[in-house]
Amino acid sequence: MSKRAIEIYDTTLRDGSQAIDVAFSADDKIRIAYKLDELGVHFIEGGWPGSNPKDIEFFRAMKKAPPVHAKVVAFGSTRKAALRVQNDPNLQALLKADTEVITIFGKSWVLHVSTALGISRAKNLELISDSIDYLRSHDKSVIYDAEHFFDGFKADPDYALQTLEHAAKAGATRLVLCDTNGAAMPWEIREIVTKVSKETKTPLGIHAHNDGEMAVANSLMAVRSGATQVQGTINGIGERCGNANLCSIAPNLKLKMGRECLTSEQLQKLHEVSRFVYEIANLPPDKRQPYVGEAAFTHKGGVHIHAVEKHPTTYEHVTPEAVGNRRRLLISDSAGRSAVVAKAKDFNLSLSKTSPQLGALLRELKDREHQGFQFEGAEGSFELLMRKAIGSSVQSFELLGFRVIVEKRDVTQGTVSEATIMVRVGDRVEHCAADGNGPVHALDNALRKALELFYPELRDVQLRDYKVRVLTGEKGTASKVRVLIVSGDHEREWNTVGVSDNIIDASWQALADSIELCLLREHMSKPRTLPKKSPRRGHAKSRSVTRTV
Repeated sequence: MSKRAIEIYDTTLRDGSQAIDVAFSADDKIRIAYKLDELGVHFIEGGWPGSNPKDIEFFRAMKKAPPVHAKVVAFGSTRKAALRVQNDPNLQALLKADTEVITIFGKSWVLHVSTALGISRAKNLELISDSIDYLRSHDKSVIYDAEHFFDGFKADPDYALQTLEHAAKAGATRLVLCDTNGAAMPWEIREIVTKVSKETKTPLGIHAHNDGEMAVANSLMAVRSGATQVQGTINGIGERCGNANLCSIAPNLKLKMGRECLTSEQLQKLHEVSRFVYEIANLPPDKRQPYVGEAAFTHKGGVHIHAVEKHPTTYEHVTPEAVGNRRRLLISDSAGRSAVVAKAKDFNLSLSKTSPQLGALLRELKDREHQGFQFEGAEGSFELLMRKAIGSSVQSFELLGFRVIVEKRDVTQGTVSEATIMVRVGDRVEHCAADGNGPVHALDNALRKALELFYPELRDVQLRDYKVRVLTGEKGTASKVRVLIVSGDHEREWNTVGVSDNIIDASWQALADSIELCLLREHMSKPRTLPKKSPRRGHAKSRSVTRTV
């Protein structure tokens, strides 16, 4: 990398997963990792392989199908004081993760050395040197995170610098200064990073927490003072008040400070990646989040709208497209037209600002958004909505009705769910039943079984994720909910959404859109011939299915 370039080190999968209300599965972490790779981050910290089975599974998957650009990093600590490096389970787990890069943290603050570890200062320096030297002897590139460095430097600068010196001599390729408690102020960061940069030739990094609402400012100040690596998380999720927010840091570095970190094309994916992580984490997106929030480029006041329509820079500090976001004019008749037309091009649809269908489509979108629909994370449903509006969709099936039964037959056994559904395809009617591991699973099974006779390609489609979000909690369990479904086959993946005050109805909307979109795309790629009509036309063909698909 050039002298002015900054490395982006993402720790969403490790530090971010330690945030309150966040619990990533191994599959979640894998999906996020590939999305981060698309964004262009340089390092993806996958987790602590010695701490839980999910992280072990993640590293195994990354080894089989590694990211294209980013380097996957395993994270851990220096060896235990009572163990040799060869016998330390943490170091052995780091090696078994089989990553090219390993990050380990050690103590920089004398308070932690004496109180948390209960060892001498000299012993702590030995732990740092031994651990890094051992990992380097196994041909690993080692990044050293100096935990609590700024608190440690303020308490005893000489000892804090000694910890860095031992890490550098042992072969650490980066020395990352950590504001672990989030207590430092930007002027302290500037002073300390400037001093440290004069004491070492090893490249410096910054790892800031947000307890004082200074994580982004501190990270940028560290870069101005000599740091060349910035660690953080997408949307700033993390322990306590969170980590430094990469969704603010990356555009500030590139657009405001002129420091290369992501390409312009990669930066345009920022909004998409932000929303993706929110959805996977099952967290409501922060509308007012800088750069990537829904409100970041939204204008409501009449004076603002009038000025922005003449020249966007009157009330926008950067162009929304630079970070993949879009401008919203809440009380303007033209609000959203450009965004919808641009999205139509993505779907290979013919739609312009003068198309007669555009007005009706915009009214439908606004109505659905008012109901609680969100299409940023459900482009499959948005594509269907758009195709229906301009008349380019072909209905693959018609729902005639369904019934879902949830029954507790024995207090010592689990709950039984069964769904019965009737659909029409062409002039044929199929009536099927299926059970499942819950009402939505049973409904999904019944629908697929009814349609597989006509559309055998559905056997390759899997429901990969299912999330429910309560939109209004005032009514308790009767509140309106939004259901997001992720489906996929061997080649692709798509997201659909449903909204209702009945969770089964919302789930049906998302399920139906998922199947409909799959069949529509298949129909567009190759014409389909339906089975000949049933000899019992007008009567439902009944079949019972009880196996779990």
